[in-house]
Amino acid sequence: MSVQTESKRLGDWLKWEEENQYSRDIVTVLAGSGAERALSSGMVLGRVIKGTAAGAAVAGNTGNGTITANPAVGQAAKPGIYQVVCIEPAANGGRFSVEDPDGILIGIATVGVQFATHLTFTVADGAVDFVAGDAFTITVAAGSGKVKQIDFAATDGSSAAGGILTEDTTAPDGTDRSGVAIVRNAIVSDNGITWPAGATQPQKDAAIAQLKAAGILVRQGA
Repeated sequence: MSVQTESKRLGDWLKWEEENQYSRDIVTVLAGSGAERALSSGMVLGRVIKGTAAGAAVAGNTGNGTITANPAVGQAAKPGIYQVVCIEPAANGGRFSVEDPDGILIGIATVGVQFATHLTFTVADGAVDFVAGDAFTITVAAGSGKVKQIDFAATDGSSAAGGILTEDTTAPDGTDRSGVAIVRNAIVSDNGITWPAGATQPQKDAAIAQLKAAGILVRQGA
């Protein structure tokens, strides 16, 4: 006789939510890639909020050096436009300030040396030296906003907790699927929610704090 495992029910982990289902939103589960993407009730979700990055020189630069065309996007990167501006020109070199889309200085990039805060890129020297004010932009595209199981190693934004799936939902290979998630003002049991295999306690604690910021309280033993 085969053994059958019953799926979790909503009441196994959702202990309270606002009236009229205010706590819930319809979400789009990201299509499977090479196989179906099967998500289960109680699974902690991450949301894809970042895409790829593209570097480009600002028109009017004196120096003709270049920047990495497609910088790698790190976990801390933000969607929007980064500004990379020459502040200390030098023969066959120089230094550039790097500001994130909110105008916050995140570091200084040196010509010919890899920069690896938020984004990974290199400003390369050209035949004509840079002058103060020469600049590049790096545009980080917005993500799709679709959800998948939280992935603590991801750089697309899904490493942060964005809600908890209410019902088992499977997105076929190559096809998105609608689902429903608890995204605000709720109390859930830590015994009933589901984390990725191998998730560490510090990773869970960080995600629980992110859920709390959205009004979702994770109660131990509830």
